[in-house]
Amino acid sequence: MYLDTGIIIKLLTPEPETAWFEATLRGHPFLTSELALVEVHSALFAKERANRITSVQRMRAEAKFHEWIETELLVLHALNRAVLRKSTQVLAQTHPTVPLRAMDALHVATCDLAQEFPLCTTDLRMYDAARILRLPTFPEKLPLTLQ
Repeated sequence: MYLDTGIIIKLLTPEPETAWFEATLRGHPFLTSELALVEVHSALFAKERANRITSVQRMRAEAKFHEWIETELLVLHALNRAVLRKSTQVLAQTHPTVPLRAMDALHVATCDLAQEFPLCTTDLRMYDAARILRLPTFPEKLPLTLQ
Protein backbone atom coordinates (compact mmCIF):
# COMPACT_ATOMS: atom_id res chain seq x y z
CA MET A 1 0.00 0.00 0.00
CA TYR A 2 1.37 3.42 -0.96
CA LEU A 3 0.92 6.16 1.65
CA ASP A 4 0.94 9.80 0.72
CA THR A 5 2.45 12.18 3.26
CA GLY A 6 -0.96 13.30 4.52
CA ILE A 7 -1.77 9.75 5.61
CA ILE A 8 1.63 9.39 7.26
CA ILE A 9 0.93 12.58 9.25
CA LYS A 10 -2.48 11.21 10.29
CA LEU A 11 -0.73 8.10 11.62
CA LEU A 12 1.94 10.12 13.45
CA THR A 13 -0.21 12.83 15.06
CA PRO A 14 -3.76 13.09 16.36
CA GLU A 15 -6.30 14.05 13.70
CA PRO A 16 -10.00 13.22 13.39
CA GLU A 17 -9.24 10.26 11.05
CA THR A 18 -6.22 8.91 12.95
CA ALA A 19 -7.97 6.11 14.87
CA TRP A 20 -9.83 4.95 11.75
CA PHE A 21 -6.67 4.80 9.64
CA GLU A 22 -4.69 3.09 12.43
CA ALA A 23 -7.34 0.37 12.71
CA THR A 24 -7.93 0.01 8.97
CA LEU A 25 -4.29 -0.02 7.85
CA ARG A 26 -2.91 -2.25 10.62
CA GLY A 27 -0.90 -5.15 9.23
CA HIS A 28 -0.30 -3.72 5.76
CA PRO A 29 3.21 -3.18 4.39
CA PHE A 30 3.73 0.46 3.41
CA LEU A 31 5.72 2.30 0.77
CA THR A 32 6.13 5.99 0.07
CA SER A 33 8.44 8.32 -1.82
CA GLU A 34 11.75 9.58 -0.44
CA LEU A 35 9.99 12.90 -0.82
CA ALA A 36 8.36 12.11 2.54
CA LEU A 37 11.72 12.59 4.25
CA VAL A 38 11.23 16.34 3.76
CA GLU A 39 7.44 16.56 3.56
CA VAL A 40 6.83 14.86 6.92
CA HIS A 41 9.15 17.23 8.74
CA SER A 42 7.61 20.22 6.94
CA ALA A 43 4.09 19.13 7.89
CA LEU A 44 5.06 18.49 11.50
CA PHE A 45 6.70 21.91 11.81
CA ALA A 46 3.57 23.49 10.29
CA LYS A 47 1.36 21.70 12.84
CA GLU A 48 3.60 22.94 15.63
CA ARG A 49 3.53 26.54 14.33
CA ALA A 50 -0.27 26.35 14.21
CA ASN A 51 -0.32 25.10 17.83
CA ARG A 52 -1.94 21.83 16.78
CA ILE A 53 0.92 19.86 18.34
CA THR A 54 3.65 20.69 20.84
CA SER A 55 7.37 20.55 20.14
CA VAL A 56 7.53 17.37 22.22
CA GLN A 57 4.77 15.78 20.10
CA ARG A 58 6.61 16.86 16.94
CA MET A 59 9.87 15.30 18.09
CA ARG A 60 8.09 12.06 19.07
CA ALA A 61 6.38 11.94 15.69
CA GLU A 62 9.70 12.50 13.91
CA ALA A 63 11.32 9.72 15.94
CA LYS A 64 8.42 7.36 15.19
CA PHE A 65 8.62 8.18 11.47
CA HIS A 66 12.35 7.39 11.36
CA GLU A 67 11.77 4.20 13.36
CA TRP A 68 9.24 3.06 10.73
CA ILE A 69 11.87 3.62 8.05
CA GLU A 70 14.66 1.89 9.98
CA THR A 71 12.48 -1.16 10.69
CA GLU A 72 11.13 -1.12 7.12
CA LEU A 73 7.54 -0.80 8.27
CA LEU A 74 7.63 2.08 5.78
CA VAL A 75 9.81 1.51 2.72
CA LEU A 76 11.06 4.53 0.80
CA HIS A 77 11.03 4.49 -3.00
CA ALA A 78 13.84 6.44 -4.65
CA LEU A 79 13.15 9.88 -6.07
CA ASN A 80 14.97 9.55 -9.39
CA ARG A 81 14.78 10.55 -13.05
CA ALA A 82 12.26 7.83 -13.86
CA VAL A 83 9.93 9.23 -11.21
CA LEU A 84 10.47 12.77 -12.46
CA ARG A 85 9.66 11.74 -16.05
CA LYS A 86 6.59 9.79 -14.93
CA SER A 87 5.44 12.77 -12.85
CA THR A 88 5.49 14.97 -15.94
CA GLN A 89 3.42 12.34 -17.76
CA VAL A 90 0.96 12.23 -14.85
CA LEU A 91 0.59 16.02 -15.01
CA ALA A 92 -0.06 15.86 -18.78
CA GLN A 93 -2.50 12.94 -18.51
CA THR A 94 -4.60 14.62 -15.83
CA HIS A 95 -4.52 18.13 -17.32
CA PRO A 96 -6.80 20.10 -17.44
CA THR A 97 -9.23 18.04 -15.36
CA VAL A 98 -7.11 17.88 -12.19
CA PRO A 99 -5.05 20.87 -11.03
CA LEU A 100 -2.36 18.54 -9.74
CA ARG A 101 0.54 20.04 -7.78
CA ALA A 102 4.12 18.96 -8.45
CA MET A 103 4.59 17.09 -5.16
CA ASP A 104 1.29 15.28 -5.65
CA ALA A 105 2.30 14.25 -9.17
CA LEU A 106 5.55 12.85 -7.71
CA HIS A 107 3.57 10.73 -5.24
CA VAL A 108 1.14 9.44 -7.88
CA ALA A 109 4.01 8.65 -10.25
CA THR A 110 5.98 6.86 -7.53
CA CYS A 111 2.97 4.75 -6.60
CA ASP A 112 2.41 3.83 -10.25
CA LEU A 113 6.06 2.99 -10.96
CA ALA A 114 6.39 0.95 -7.77
CA GLN A 115 3.09 -0.82 -8.52
CA GLU A 116 2.39 -0.61 -4.79
CA PHE A 117 -1.38 -0.28 -4.70
CA PRO A 118 -3.68 1.07 -3.52
CA LEU A 119 -2.68 4.71 -3.30
CA CYS A 120 -3.81 5.69 0.19
CA THR A 121 -4.72 9.38 0.22
CA THR A 122 -7.39 11.80 1.36
CA ASP A 123 -6.05 14.51 -0.94
CA LEU A 124 -8.80 15.09 -3.51
CA ARG A 125 -6.39 16.13 -6.28
CA MET A 126 -4.25 13.01 -5.92
CA TYR A 127 -7.37 10.88 -5.58
CA ASP A 128 -8.85 12.34 -8.80
CA ALA A 129 -5.55 11.93 -10.66
CA ALA A 130 -5.29 8.30 -9.57
CA ARG A 131 -8.84 7.64 -10.71
CA ILE A 132 -8.13 9.15 -14.15
CA LEU A 133 -5.04 6.94 -14.41
CA ARG A 134 -7.08 3.95 -13.23
CA LEU A 135 -4.88 3.40 -10.17
CA PRO A 136 -6.53 1.68 -7.21
CA THR A 137 -7.18 4.06 -4.31
CA PHE A 138 -7.94 3.80 -0.63
CA PRO A 139 -10.30 4.82 0.79
CA GLU A 140 -12.47 3.97 -2.18
CA LYS A 141 -14.53 7.16 -1.90
CA LEU A 142 -13.75 10.73 -0.89
CA PRO A 143 -14.60 12.70 1.11
CA LEU A 144 -13.99 10.20 3.83
CA THR A 145 -16.91 9.58 6.16
CA LEU A 146 -15.92 7.72 9.27
CA GLN A 147 -18.20 5.00 10.60
